[in-house]
Amino acid sequence: RMAIADGGQIIVLAPGVKRFGEDDIVDKLIRVHGYKGTPQTLKAMENSEELKENLSAVAHLIHGSSEGRFSVTYCPGHLTKEEVEGVGFHYADLETTMKEYNINQAKDGWNKRTIKDSDGEEEDFFFISQPALGLWAVPSRFENSSEKESCVAIPVVS
Repeated sequence: RMAIADGGQIIVLAPGVKRFGEDDIVDKLIRVHGYKGTPQTLKAMENSEELKENLSAVAHLIHGSSEGRFSVTYCPGHLTKEEVEGVGFHYADLETTMKEYNINQAKDGWNKRTIKDSDGEEEDFFFISQPALGLWAVPSRFENSSEKESCVAIPVVS
């Protein structure tokens, strides 16, 4: 969350994702409660024995939320638009988004793309091919980040 500007957008490319949680119980709780931020998640926990008994689900709901600072667009391979929007994320088609951002040519770090249906207008986006390696490990990746607030495209491999 630290790497994304207020009002920015993160695009998660998730071709292998079939559920939201790491197991069926967490997945069910995510689908019921959604990614609504820390205050709402803690309030939901006060009223739900199931959440109280599954603190890993509570942590997942909190860590997966943008806290309203930026938007999350999820591009899954196996989840429907209704499922994605049901947990509070925006949905975009995986194949279309991969083409629009030319993911096969993108390099880690800042890239440019031509905005669809524009007169050649370009947009900067920050690409992370291996998000598990940790964006936070390379401070130079944040340089001049206040000037570039467009998108972050992160592929998720499941």
